[in-house]
Amino acid sequence: MDFVFIVLMSVGLAMDAFAVSVSCGLCVIEKRNRNALKAAIFFGFFQWWKLTAGWLAGFTFRTFIEPVDHWIAFLLLTLIGAKMWKESMEKNPEPMDLTSLKLMLTLALATSIDAFAAGISLSALGYPVMIPSIYVGVITLVLSFAGVLLGCWMTQYARFRKYLDRIGAVILIGIGIKILIEHLA
Repeated sequence: MDFVFIVLMSVGLAMDAFAVSVSCGLCVIEKRNRNALKAAIFFGFFQWWKLTAGWLAGFTFRTFIEPVDHWIAFLLLTLIGAKMWKESMEKNPEPMDLTSLKLMLTLALATSIDAFAAGISLSALGYPVMIPSIYVGVITLVLSFAGVLLGCWMTQYARFRKYLDRIGAVILIGIGIKILIEHLA
């Protein structure tokens, strides 16, 4: 496995976490750098961990996991996106705190399911996992940090707040649908 393949795979796996991070940034009002770091650590760690866990599970559980992993990601992301949309429809909506521990864990788990599947694929191909998992984790960390800051920057347009929340909801639901379609096609 060459360097270019590892980097491209890492960026590809980090894109879901980046998009969700932008949504998190849309909901952050205070402590932006702290929340950006929190999201980056959660997403980076989960991507690293799930790629490694997928690689390990690939040897024994592949046939049991692959049929349902995409449904789990779809359900989690759609439920969170629907809740964001509903809250944006309120008269004076308070932004949903996507940086709460519970939601951050849920989002990190949902966006790392693809990394788990990629880990299974790496094990099936006989590739080692240590270097790819480090790259996946670090690239996800960096892109997630940047995503939260980008989302925060977008919130300065307060008159568009409810629309930005809706965009975040659509992003989350869209990622869930994308994951589902990719695995069903």
